[in-house]
Amino acid sequence: MIRQLIYLDALAREKHFRRAAEACHVSQPTLSAAIVQLEEELGVMIVERGRRFQGLTKEGEVALAHARRILAEADQMKSSIAELREGLSGRIRLGAIPTALPMIAHITAPFSARYPTVSLTVLSLTSQEIQQGIDNFELDVGLTYLDNEPLDRVISKPIYQESYVLLSREDGPLGTRDTISWAEAAEHKLCLLTGDMQNRRIIDGIFRSVGASPRPVIETNSIFNLVSHAGIEGIASIVSLQLLEFFGVPLGTRALQLVEPEAQRTIGLIVADRQPIAPLARNLLMMTKPVTDAGLPRRPIIR
Repeated sequence: MIRQLIYLDALAREKHFRRAAEACHVSQPTLSAAIVQLEEELGVMIVERGRRFQGLTKEGEVALAHARRILAEADQMKSSIAELREGLSGRIRLGAIPTALPMIAHITAPFSARYPTVSLTVLSLTSQEIQQGIDNFELDVGLTYLDNEPLDRVISKPIYQESYVLLSREDGPLGTRDTISWAEAAEHKLCLLTGDMQNRRIIDGIFRSVGASPRPVIETNSIFNLVSHAGIEGIASIVSLQLLEFFGVPLGTRALQLVEPEAQRTIGLIVADRQPIAPLARNLLMMTKPVTDAGLPRRPIIR
């Protein structure tokens, strides 16, 4: 039955019989026959049938949720047995919010050095996509905000505090300043992340707390676009201090600490709150140190 569940999971992801078969490296008739056999064993229709794939039935959605749980348990069983015989091996799927991507090497490099037979896949995702991936067994670990929007059914470990600066042209009107209030920053032409990013929702919340309503002239879902637009005359960007500490302040720009308030948010690792925790996710969680304990090098943010 495991093979049938794999096919069902692939069909739900691909939403197309041929693509699902290709993803499973089998022929389409083989996959279709396995789905029919699963329906016969369960005594219900799983797939809405027509000339094309039309989705899963209500019973199929229930079957899919259980299938993904069973497949995750099967993978965990294999990993646990392999760990006893050969040491830790396999693959970790890690989803990270874009603003935390500079921290990924702090997490992955020590782990890869300790467990060279474990491969890691790192994906840039929104916080909502990370929660969904953890829930649907599509991710093993997430790196996301811990203390802003609620997280469900996870175990978390704080890694570092995210704080914020205004990045603007060095030869502009703010070029001699070291700080700026959030209220004053709202009066400038801003480049901000898009609204589907939790970082943007955090920034909007801070602005609301000081009675300000900025109107960004540019929105992007890329932290690199965020930084590059700060070099354009008349435009400033709000970025995380940690981003600049890792990559430095771009030439021709200046970083001003955002104050009144000096806001921070906690970013950390999350894994599904299921017992027992998968060995790979457990070990990554255990061996990753908070940045304050890691002694990482820092670049000055003021030129």
